[in-house]
Amino acid sequence: MCGIAGLIHRGKSSNVGSELQSMLQALKHRGPDSTGYALYADNDGKNFIMRFKVGENVGEGSTSVNEDASVYDKRKKLVDQMLVELGAKIIKDEKLTPYSFRYEMQFDNDLMEFSKKIESIESVEILSIGKSLELIKDLGDAAAVSERYGLGNVTGTHGIGHARMATESGVDIKSAHPFWGYPFSDVSVVHNGQLTNYWNNRRSLENKGMRFMSECDSELIAVYLAEKMRKGATLEEGMKDSLTGLDGVFTYFVATKDSLGMAKDTMAAKPLVLYESDDLVAMGSEEIAIRSILPQEIDTYDPFDGEVKVWQI
Repeated sequence: MCGIAGLIHRGKSSNVGSELQSMLQALKHRGPDSTGYALYADNDGKNFIMRFKVGENVGEGSTSVNEDASVYDKRKKLVDQMLVELGAKIIKDEKLTPYSFRYEMQFDNDLMEFSKKIESIESVEILSIGKSLELIKDLGDAAAVSERYGLGNVTGTHGIGHARMATESGVDIKSAHPFWGYPFSDVSVVHNGQLTNYWNNRRSLENKGMRFMSECDSELIAVYLAEKMRKGATLEEGMKDSLTGLDGVFTYFVATKDSLGMAKDTMAAKPLVLYESDDLVAMGSEEIAIRSILPQEIDTYDPFDGEVKVWQI
């Protein structure tokens, strides 16, 4: 079933971490297995933020069935060595959980080759790279993940998030949303629905050199859009192409460093409720998500089938 939420403040910053947590917690009944946030925070924009994980955790407070914290630290050291070899300069590194890390770094070369090198290290997966994007996902509901990663005080302009019920793939972090629009900085995607041409599209995109890190059908949307933009399409053009290039039922949100977009398939089978004012756009799988941050009387509407919309900050 799953639940998705997104919001964008146009012309100002707000406590997007807390707001998105409230929206996703209101959708907990749609997906209790994992929660993910893509927050566009008030960073200075000078350096890249890379979030990555090593291995997987299994449940609250544990690290892994077969690995302990010392193994994670050894892999972190391998990442540090690779960054030096690639010419990246580490400004700051943080260990957020035994398996999750956040690096601030300077890097001026090709992100695709950079990402391939980092992920050539066993069990290392980049969750996101960006100058404003902070992508966080883990097992548990919105409140638990927010508390684990200290998201309640994150300020910024916009964000998207996902409450997941595992159906097509396992209960693990790699299958959780959002997905990073590899290899582009600051691009993220969340999705509610099911894609029926996943494997054909995946094989085609892999033959073009694109990267998949899970067997979750939703990751296809991020890779599909990334490949379109790689060829020169704008975000909106790529989203409009997806209405015919992707089969199935879907509603998805995509965010970049300065925009938020939504797309709904031509059958309009997956729910979406939207609120729009001059200052704020908020949307979610159910109106209860919007009401969690806007309890006053407001007007909402359901986008049409086959609709694509993009808003700028």
